[in-house]
Amino acid sequence: MAFSPPFLKSGSATPKTLLMSVQIAPSLLAADFARLGEEVQAVEAASADWLHLDVMDGHFVPNLTFGADVVAALRPLSRLVFDVHLMVSPVALHLEAIAQAGADSITIHVEAGPSVRSDLAQISALGCHAGLALNPETPLDLAEPFWEQIDLLLLMGVTPGFGGQPFITSVLDKLRAARRRVAAMERSILIEIDGGVSRQNAAAIRAAGADVLVAGSAIFSQPDYSASIKALRR
Repeated sequence: MAFSPPFLKSGSATPKTLLMSVQIAPSLLAADFARLGEEVQAVEAASADWLHLDVMDGHFVPNLTFGADVVAALRPLSRLVFDVHLMVSPVALHLEAIAQAGADSITIHVEAGPSVRSDLAQISALGCHAGLALNPETPLDLAEPFWEQIDLLLLMGVTPGFGGQPFITSVLDKLRAARRRVAAMERSILIEIDGGVSRQNAAAIRAAGADVLVAGSAIFSQPDYSASIKALRR
């Protein structure tokens, strides 16, 4: 299922035309966990495009966040695209629950295990857009067997696990290479950058070829979410 405007499941979000301008996806990892519902509604009111939800298992990455129950609890509160990023292993155990919780897109890591092809196929079969994530040190070549299965390529700008880390600038070279690879295809695949995105580097990341910017502290640590999102978009 390739991305096409609007990138939505019926009834889940307000239609937005993609591939026209950069999409801003606030990362819930940086939100106030005591006020998650309010935070989701606040970034939606501030004109965010997507909501990025990091599901971490404390095994694949050294942090533990939330699971399908939290995704399901937040889903009725927002019409944003729910972009769920699974940093878990094994992956297959979580896919059905996350899809049923209301995910629009589910991204898994190529490093998470040997069943990437079947996991991506299951995501699509569950009615979600399929994403593939690469850690900063993982070469782009490892995505090569999966281009025909994915709708989104997520490139980590930091070592996954914790928010607030500085962006690893060498990832820009991988991003440029990914942009060239996608441009040579007939299908539409969005390229997302997650980790270390800030007002200072957003323009350079976008110029290198990113379609979607995931930003955590650059939005949630600021007093004005709307101004922060506008700054990232510009």
